[in-house]
Amino acid sequence: MADATFHDFALNPILQKAIVDAGYKAPSPIQAQTIPGILEGRDAMACAPTGTGKTAAFVLPALNMILNGPSKVTKGHGPRVLVLTPTRELAEQVTNNVKLFSKHARVSSGIIIGGVGYGPQYKLLSNPLDMLIATPGRLIDHLNERKVDLRRVEMLVLDEADRMLDMGFLKPVEKIIAAVQDAGGNPQTLLFSATFEDAIEKVAQRVLTNPIRAQLAAARETHTSITHKAFLADNTEHKNALLQKLLRQKDVAQAIIFTATKRNADRLAGALYDAGFAASALHGDMKQNQRKRTLEGLHKGSLQVLVATDVAARGIDVKNLSHVFNYDLPNLADDFTHRIGRTGRGGAEGIAISIVSPPDLPVLRDIEKRLGKAFAFETFPGLESSHTEADFRRIVPSEPPPGRPKPKPRGGGGGYGRSQGGYAGKREGGSYGAKSGDRAPRSEGGNSFGPKREGGFAGRSEGGYAGKREGGFAGKREGGFAGKREGGSFGAKRDNTPRRDSGRPQRRDSR
Repeated sequence: MADATFHDFALNPILQKAIVDAGYKAPSPIQAQTIPGILEGRDAMACAPTGTGKTAAFVLPALNMILNGPSKVTKGHGPRVLVLTPTRELAEQVTNNVKLFSKHARVSSGIIIGGVGYGPQYKLLSNPLDMLIATPGRLIDHLNERKVDLRRVEMLVLDEADRMLDMGFLKPVEKIIAAVQDAGGNPQTLLFSATFEDAIEKVAQRVLTNPIRAQLAAARETHTSITHKAFLADNTEHKNALLQKLLRQKDVAQAIIFTATKRNADRLAGALYDAGFAASALHGDMKQNQRKRTLEGLHKGSLQVLVATDVAARGIDVKNLSHVFNYDLPNLADDFTHRIGRTGRGGAEGIAISIVSPPDLPVLRDIEKRLGKAFAFETFPGLESSHTEADFRRIVPSEPPPGRPKPKPRGGGGGYGRSQGGYAGKREGGSYGAKSGDRAPRSEGGNSFGPKREGGFAGRSEGGYAGKREGGFAGKREGGFAGKREGGSFGAKRDNTPRRDSGRPQRRDSR
């Protein structure tokens, strides 16, 4: 649908006004391909990378259905539209879109996610609702307690379906779909995904009826507005020194740094904070109010660096995010695309920087194959690798370092310890970024920027990152991002078992 405008769609005038107020000029390609068919009542299967407007592609038709007439089902008070998303952040993003486009209408909506108390959610579900946005794990809890009325569901949306399957939500999602059908519903069903993998196709065959199919040609390609850079790191200490130097460059406005595990995110955020950066971690072990404060700081610009895991960062949309750093390369090439999609959004220029060490070589090859080109490695003066790029590419990595998971599973594990496969880290003249003799030449398994300190990062005070100190952020921090972090202070011993939502068992949406 070339050169389409929102006025070409049969949208309610109230929505058209909200679209203009929001500053939207024209629909994105995925919106142009899906909205007309959805408005006609057809099921839809849409595939597009992050940052392409998938959320509005289903929110606008859903609101249009609500505004164009009352429910045909007279029994019950449950939602007419049910949206399932894999994470809290995505659920909140959908909720924000609903509020944005329904600002001139009377639409009742609610959000059901883990990490918050059950009481307010019981109250929400006891009242009439037009739209409910939920994560599968918490919604299953309410279903098991018979707190959710699904008799009025006319539209069911599976948002980021590929991620829901990756996180192990297939059975909960199937149970929710069955509950909708058992309640007598035959809803219009929309499935949105960043990829069309075999597992997604199988789900689509079971839940969709004669759907319209939309797939952007760029769905499996890297965003063209993003510049890729890569640096070779001999070992963990070298990687840490490079990261600090790169973060201090003038063109870094705000950045997300991706790590392989929650523990790495905590350690790295703490180390960066101690080095003077306004940095905070984001992962599933944090309570909802902590996550909310952290994201607010990112959106307001008071937080310069966010250190996050893949799942926690899904759905984050920050206008001024200039850089994405891959401190740990992802185990899957698809996740690389998801990560870098946090920058370069809406046509803006973005920079994706990967700091690569020998154990990353197998997944690096997969990523390069996906991109259709090889990384061109750069060097930072004074922090050059002791090996050339040609040397690096000839290395056959041995087993991943202690704490780093093998590529087979997704997530888990820890940071890079010592480099393996005979890849020397120490150079003449001492360790990276330090005076000779100041600290050990190699980090043994941690992510600390300086010497390992007993009990975590010395001098790290409780709270956020407000109080300014000479040379950086520190001192006693009042009302900042975290307070004492749940799940253990930085560097403290923690149970490696993934934590679930507080309260009842068998919830996975807090990851």
